[in-house]
Amino acid sequence: MTTLPIILHNKKILLLGASNVALQKALVLHRNKIEFEVIAKEIDERIKEFTQKLTCKEFEPSDVADYEIVVDATGDKKVSDMLLKIKKEKNILINIVDIPELCDFFFASLLEYGDLKIAVSSGGASPTITQVVRDKIKEIVPKEIALLTEEKRVERENGIINKEDARLKTKQLLSKVYLVGCGTGDVELLTLKAYRIIQSVDVVFIDHLIADEIIDIIPKETKRVFVGKQKGFHSVKQEEINRLLLEYAQEGYTIARLKSGDPYIFGRGSEEAISMVENGIRVEVIPGISSAIAGPLLSGIAPTARGYATNLSIVSAHLAGNRVNLEWIPLLKYENHTVVVLMGVSRAKEIKKCAANIGVSMDKDVAIISNASRVDQSVAIGKLSKLEELCKDAMRPALIVFGDVVNLHNVLPKYGE
Repeated sequence: MTTLPIILHNKKILLLGASNVALQKALVLHRNKIEFEVIAKEIDERIKEFTQKLTCKEFEPSDVADYEIVVDATGDKKVSDMLLKIKKEKNILINIVDIPELCDFFFASLLEYGDLKIAVSSGGASPTITQVVRDKIKEIVPKEIALLTEEKRVERENGIINKEDARLKTKQLLSKVYLVGCGTGDVELLTLKAYRIIQSVDVVFIDHLIADEIIDIIPKETKRVFVGKQKGFHSVKQEEINRLLLEYAQEGYTIARLKSGDPYIFGRGSEEAISMVENGIRVEVIPGISSAIAGPLLSGIAPTARGYATNLSIVSAHLAGNRVNLEWIPLLKYENHTVVVLMGVSRAKEIKKCAANIGVSMDKDVAIISNASRVDQSVAIGKLSKLEELCKDAMRPALIVFGDVVNLHNVLPKYGE
């Protein structure tokens, strides 16, 4: 069936019937500010919300009068036969609901954003398909597009037409950056939302800490941008990552920025989110399981087990510019306190020295957890006095756990058991 989608402007429509189907058509006409009259044998009170032009009577050919468009929602073959006969003598367009082969036009599934209207039609083949596609489009197109459309309408009325500005702003609105927490590496520990987003975006930005099994679920047709130490390349600076994210977003792409662990736990996710927001790009952050929480759990260590610890601190030993952070060391002196240190393995010497200088017991229990949730996960247990030796051969990524809870490693279940 050959069809041509068109927009009808300032057309009066006659709607026949007041059933549930007629109500649906009345709602569409009302929302689009199209004038229409209803003729039906019985009037449903609900239809009065959409028009006051109601006539309770049997349909007669003379009712068509000056109307150029008639929608038959009666389901009555006698009515449709009359309309088909009238059509031979009078230039009218008819829509007989649910009988596409007799229709001159079809009602599309509409999305309305102010002056911008998106119509999805299957030419009467399957209204269900059009509704599903419409709802998918609704997920992609933001409501703010209505404001942009209004802005450009006003500009045009004032003689201003800036195609490039309209194109850029539209692309920015249609793009979106997802900061996706990918957890510790086990693909089964991804949230359902993270998995769905990875499967549906146009571009993925991949950190060097992202596990291969998570990279493997990225569809082959999705563009991949590596922004970590990958295949001999140096790590990309944060400013360059922000610039690349903005560059792709301004082209209208949807982007998943894959972040190891949780985007906001020592992951610089907030810096990337701020950069996008400041440039008018929509951002959504998807939580992930931080290794600071999952690592101990998967190693048989409960960081806040009753009787062992009443407090938990998560710290990083690494600062920007490859500087060391040791301000947290005094926490090691506290009783019943667990300290989880991220990015601390390479700083074992400084940590041990600083701890000794302020009187921390060298007999403090410590665990080094490497590659949490991955097939090569390993755990080394010992004392603070042996920290350098424990860290020396530890695979990366790794974290350090200090506290009495380390002793639970021999009791609690572990990953892979």
